[in-house]
Amino acid sequence: MFLEKDFTQIHELGIDLETVYQQINDFKEGFPFMQLQKAATPNDGVTQLSEEELSELKSLYESKVAKLTPLKFVPASGAATRMFKSLFSFLEEGKSDKSTDQFFDKLSDFAFADDLNKVVPEGADNTTVADYYLTRKGLEYGTLPKGLLKFHKYENGSRTALEEHLVEGANYANNNGKVKLHFTVSPEHLSRFLKLLNKVVPDYEAAYGVKYDISFSEQRRSTDTIAVNMDNTPFREKDGSLLFRPAGHGALLANLNDISADIVFIKNIDNVVPDRIKQPTYAYKKALAGVLLKYQDRIFDYQYQLKEWASEPLLLELSNFFEKELCVLPPIGYEGFNHNEKVMYFQRKLNRPLRVCGVVKNTGEPGGGPFWCKNPDGTTSLQIVESAQVDMDDAAQKAIFNNSTHFNPVDLICSMKNYRNEKFDLLKYRDPKTGFVTQKSKDGKDLQAQELPGLWNGSMADWNTIFVEVPLITFNPVKTVNDLLRDEHQ
Repeated sequence: MFLEKDFTQIHELGIDLETVYQQINDFKEGFPFMQLQKAATPNDGVTQLSEEELSELKSLYESKVAKLTPLKFVPASGAATRMFKSLFSFLEEGKSDKSTDQFFDKLSDFAFADDLNKVVPEGADNTTVADYYLTRKGLEYGTLPKGLLKFHKYENGSRTALEEHLVEGANYANNNGKVKLHFTVSPEHLSRFLKLLNKVVPDYEAAYGVKYDISFSEQRRSTDTIAVNMDNTPFREKDGSLLFRPAGHGALLANLNDISADIVFIKNIDNVVPDRIKQPTYAYKKALAGVLLKYQDRIFDYQYQLKEWASEPLLLELSNFFEKELCVLPPIGYEGFNHNEKVMYFQRKLNRPLRVCGVVKNTGEPGGGPFWCKNPDGTTSLQIVESAQVDMDDAAQKAIFNNSTHFNPVDLICSMKNYRNEKFDLLKYRDPKTGFVTQKSKDGKDLQAQELPGLWNGSMADWNTIFVEVPLITFNPVKTVNDLLRDEHQ
């Protein structure tokens, strides 16, 4: 299957040979579907906060943040190409539709309009405008990552998505005037990010009275996965080398694992809004952090108690805590566990990373949602599940998925240290059997590609998880360029 030169290539990429063999085996055997038990719903897996609770939890975070190291982690390496699918069709094939018509009709309403006007020749037709908008002739938006695109207009200028995250960070990831942010970027765009930050950071530091500590990381080549032909043999490039491909956002688990912070806010680069409607985001971010800190304190306290004296009343209390609040149901046969087996069970389940996930009411957006799922160890717990992980040929499973009441907008607050203040190795808490196989093509040949377990589903499958409902106004992603014309982005 492999040639001598293949081993050299694999070694130079930093990939373990056994990992490559495992990936090929996963292509052959496929990944098992998630076993949905039921949808997570209000009072049954999803917590809804009253106004009083929102205020109390927000205050809890604000009272503790001075002694913590918060950090805002933003996946920002993806190109924005899919935002402009219709415009590319218009430019390359002359195809227009309602979205392209809307784009040209409302061009002056976009935050980038002034920049575009400066480079487009006078009297240009729509094809020329699209050319200067998307390509190197002008703004190059068709090849840039979303973080570098101008999203919102203000009286004193326009802001990129990256800048909106600087503003957010100053408002909820602020520790005594220091704001830590981490962006994952692709290497070819790092210099542009740095150039933008050098230009704008002094102004934001002055405006918000903070100092930014901004770091970057790149998706590692060692997380790439091998591509195979349709018969599961290794796919080879024209020069005979093996083809390895980026393995989706699940590859960013390695980047997150390198982060050192007491509390980590994870949010997608495109889910930002103008200042006029940011307040609910600030309030709920702080409240979700308060939920995390409240449960972290309880988990740490239980761990200390287990070390001192694991009494029967304590084990009963832990059983109720897990089932009613952390929504973890024990495996079949738990009732027959002896005392020591129960202690070991709770010790293992307590000693895990913790995440609080904001979820919004389901409005039909594509993506993952919150469910109660059966785990490989026989337990049942809360998981974020994507549609590709569900056997839609199974009527019962399809019904559970389609009847979900909430959607995950990738709004996570994470605690990644144990009660001894030691970092968890996050790679030990993923479910490697929750990857994806997709079909792609290269040089006119069909191939199969593999994505690693998603960052917020399979990569966090063995975390303690709490779902909290957040208002829809906090979820405004930009999937197409015309989304920037919605009221929430104007």
